[in-house]
Amino acid sequence: MSKRDYYEVLGVEKGASDQEIKKAYRRLAMKYHPDRNPDDDTAKARFQEASEAYEVLSDEEKRGAYDRFGHQGVDGMAGGAGAGGFGGGSFSDIFGDVFGDIFGGGGGGRGRGGPQRGSDLRYTLEIDLEQAVKGTTAKIKIPTLVGCNTCDSSGAKPGSKPVTCSTCGGVGQVRMQQGFFSVQQTCPACHGKGKTISDPCNSCHGQGRVEETKTLSVKVPPGVDTGDRIRLAGEGEAGADGGPAGDLYVQMAVKSHPIFERDGKHLYCEVPISIADAALGGEMEVPTLDGRVKLKIPAETQTGKLFRLRGKGIKPVRGGTVGDLLCRVVVETPVNLNKKQKELLEEFQRSLEGDSHSPRRKSWFDGVKEFFDDLKI
Repeated sequence: MSKRDYYEVLGVEKGASDQEIKKAYRRLAMKYHPDRNPDDDTAKARFQEASEAYEVLSDEEKRGAYDRFGHQGVDGMAGGAGAGGFGGGSFSDIFGDVFGDIFGGGGGGRGRGGPQRGSDLRYTLEIDLEQAVKGTTAKIKIPTLVGCNTCDSSGAKPGSKPVTCSTCGGVGQVRMQQGFFSVQQTCPACHGKGKTISDPCNSCHGQGRVEETKTLSVKVPPGVDTGDRIRLAGEGEAGADGGPAGDLYVQMAVKSHPIFERDGKHLYCEVPISIADAALGGEMEVPTLDGRVKLKIPAETQTGKLFRLRGKGIKPVRGGTVGDLLCRVVVETPVNLNKKQKELLEEFQRSLEGDSHSPRRKSWFDGVKEFFDDLKI
């Protein structure tokens, strides 16, 4: 009986890449492997046919001969099912090869052993608004893992050293098989390190790292705001098995201020003034982060009026122009009046007959009257 064309068997074009050929064979092997079809002779034959085709087309020399001379060019070179490639393997071998990248197997390479980078750490640093604006240097204490000095981070007692794990042979992973399924898992004996310690260090108990509280000096640049981060390279946890240390990220948290409220590079504050100052105008001192400045209040100033003091805000940490200080005026109603003061206010109120002195009140009452008139329609 004549053999089918190998490209036709795998369902690929003649110019297919090695990856396409391998993928096609995997698909057929998964479908027709005898482990999955124990009582199906047809499936067994299809699997043998696919294995033979793959054995030839996956080999550069054999494929070249087949492309030039057909089956006659490779007679005696292809061993058929079980002779090479995936043919001699069980379904679990194919399954492991297909999913090897996911479970860490299939490639014969090293598992999870070897040096590993330490974890990054985060520390929240609370600072005052003045410190955020002008910059500061802060001392912080960080609980972390550092390399053990006693064993030089090896985990073994001085004078001894780790040995290759006998369970996984130093790979760090073992193959677990259930029926025709086979996956790679972290070695339970060495926990993926590939080595075991028979005589652990007394200081770190074989971990190679010990807990320690480090005191660090953090230079906070001027202009930082809540949420900004400062990265201190290598100040995180020490790496396992001699791996590099992680980084420390110091995150800023600017405390609320009793006078100023920050919005980016600008500052806001409320300035209470008396009725007399609001009506007659005047001059008063207002605070800034650089000291006091004079603020001129024009006559007839209303509550909510904003006065902008340019350049009295914050210079952004990433550069740019300095922000402004915006002062919002709040006209304060006098309290705790004595009898004479009340009489004076009553006399003053009587003197304000008409609406010419309160334009906002007149427009508001006009609007209310119009609103109720519309309801009557």
